[in-house]
Amino acid sequence: MNRESSMLHTLQSTSNPTLEEIARLGAERMLAMALEAEIQAFIEQYSSIKNAQGKAAVIRNGYLPERTITTSAGPISVKVPRSRSTVKNLKPFVSALIPKYMRKSLSIEEALPLFYLGGLSNNDFVPAFEKLFGELPAGFSSASVTRMKQLWLEEHKNWSKRDLSLSRYAYLWADGIHFNLRLDEGRLCVLVLIGATPEGNKELVAVCGGYRESTESWLEVLRDLKERNMPSPNLCIGDGALGFWKAIREVYPEAEHQRCWVHKTANVLDKLPKSVQPSAKSLIHDIYRAETEKKARTAYQRFQDRYQAKYPKAVENLMKDEASLFTFYQYPAEHWQHIRSTNVIESAFSTVRLRTAKTRGQGTMATTLAMVFKLAERAQKRWRRLRGYKLIPKVINGVKFIDGTEETLAA
Repeated sequence: MNRESSMLHTLQSTSNPTLEEIARLGAERMLAMALEAEIQAFIEQYSSIKNAQGKAAVIRNGYLPERTITTSAGPISVKVPRSRSTVKNLKPFVSALIPKYMRKSLSIEEALPLFYLGGLSNNDFVPAFEKLFGELPAGFSSASVTRMKQLWLEEHKNWSKRDLSLSRYAYLWADGIHFNLRLDEGRLCVLVLIGATPEGNKELVAVCGGYRESTESWLEVLRDLKERNMPSPNLCIGDGALGFWKAIREVYPEAEHQRCWVHKTANVLDKLPKSVQPSAKSLIHDIYRAETEKKARTAYQRFQDRYQAKYPKAVENLMKDEASLFTFYQYPAEHWQHIRSTNVIESAFSTVRLRTAKTRGQGTMATTLAMVFKLAERAQKRWRRLRGYKLIPKVINGVKFIDGTEETLAA
């Protein structure tokens, strides 16, 4: 069975193949064709050369072992052709499309922000990229890296001025990510907002800079969004940074608030001895994983009764945000796992945190913001839709939910 017949058989045997599956199989077939064309061109290059016995200098020699490469179309199987030389000192075929040991498709454009955030200097780019990509495009140099970074700065600047009048978000997650700056003094706090669109997609809303998560910093971000005509979100999700909550009340007073339970759990446990933390954590889980708000508040009271006498500070920390801890019960149960915490941002920016944790600091505020923006922009393509996304238009239109279930009028 040839590769085209094999692909057709695969599609026929797959029930309702998705567009992504068709694209993946198409990419696999096109890559196989390109590799065949590549080795044929290599063989023809030496067609005029013969060995002492009059045989061709280069002949086909099957394939290298099959391997899987991760691409934007999904994982695809690859069998790279190989050749055998019958003439001494004539090197065998090496694919320029699929270098040795390659397991993931990565373009120079994709790699640059990753390397920059990892601390690579301009002068280090060329030798490092030659190792990864082999022969680089003509004119590629440290100066071209500078030009590309300037382009990213312009992209971020233009993106930060886009009109938001048609950008309606049911949910808005807020968080601050801190970076050390190498060329500026102090620490940069990148203020990040991600919104849930009517289609259920998670969309990057804002990537802005400030030196701390202050009310003034968040006010500047939110006022700018409003000036660009962004409608009010239905629900905002954030941690305990008071600056954001004060700012959101001023700029979008109609938005409801949900305190992040992951951050809240960590803050409460921090005020308890380690020996008590496992049982306390289990009880906190009982609160926000309860099926109804009534059961959640019963577990909430149980926590207070158990720890009030010995650990009043832990109880105080839990109680101070009571007004915004149970709001998620007024939204679809399918969305609870998304709106009980800021994990939407935490998971999306985990790679950025890892890449900066061990570096001695990034460049300037502007370049760091541009790099974070580029990383998030690419990561956004892989963000999954929210569970129960078909209910989001109802949330936007103000449909009421009680304990996660849509409220219905009595007959």
